[in-house]
Amino acid sequence: MSNDTVIQVTGLHKRFGRRSRRVTALAGVDLSVRRGEVVGLLGRNGAGKTTLVKALLGLIRPTDGTVTVFGRAPGDAGARARTGYSPEEPAFPRYLYPRQVLELCGALNGLRGGALREAVERQLAAAELQPVAGRQARQLSKGMAQRLSLAQAFLHEPELLVLDEPTADLDPIGRRQVRDLIAAFRDRGGTVLLNSHLLSEVERLCDRVAIIHGGRVMREGGMDELLAGDRELEDVFVEVIEAAGGGTGYGAASGWTAPVPPPAAARPPWVSQ
Repeated sequence: MSNDTVIQVTGLHKRFGRRSRRVTALAGVDLSVRRGEVVGLLGRNGAGKTTLVKALLGLIRPTDGTVTVFGRAPGDAGARARTGYSPEEPAFPRYLYPRQVLELCGALNGLRGGALREAVERQLAAAELQPVAGRQARQLSKGMAQRLSLAQAFLHEPELLVLDEPTADLDPIGRRQVRDLIAAFRDRGGTVLLNSHLLSEVERLCDRVAIIHGGRVMREGGMDELLAGDRELEDVFVEVIEAAGGGTGYGAASGWTAPVPPPAAARPPWVSQ
């Protein structure tokens, strides 16, 4: 692994359950993420993206294969100290206030004293959390909880950000702010692994994309390569999933046809003609 490689995944398998109930979530994933780039993970629900993210963070153990982050095992304290993570559905201690949440997260990441106080105030301002500073975590809207999650991910100035649907539940202004934050982080030499269903966000932010289906990386490439010929990322995504036998919607299900409404004459009188 070169010094520029931040994440290296080789032959990663993950199976859950036993015997007849065994489910394969990852079936031999290979992925490399280099320093200073934003890599997007794309895939349908259940494709294995979140399982891959959890393996990278040391939250689950692979069944087979290897994962390294900064050349270390994902659960290594040194690797974790250099990584910021924002989950898809953040959950904080219900009775803590945003400032207390950040103080706790900062302390867990080794920040102390003035450095901790300064980092907390900086992120409260950057995430525009001051208006809700007097609310407990249980009282925050989904959008504000997402902002708090992003604030704690940036808090200790990590070198790697792992972001799982970071713009979920944010309004358009919030989404633009997050895009700007990620772009600025990359420009400073930071590395980002971005898991998102919002293809427009991925197109704007990512240098490379890995499309996952059935626990495997079906296609990987630079954005310029994938979008050559004025193609849209949605077209590439659908093409890859169709080729992998993943279907593209209800109409792809065998034997399924859309219901045909009855003729107007056959409708009950209370149904608008």
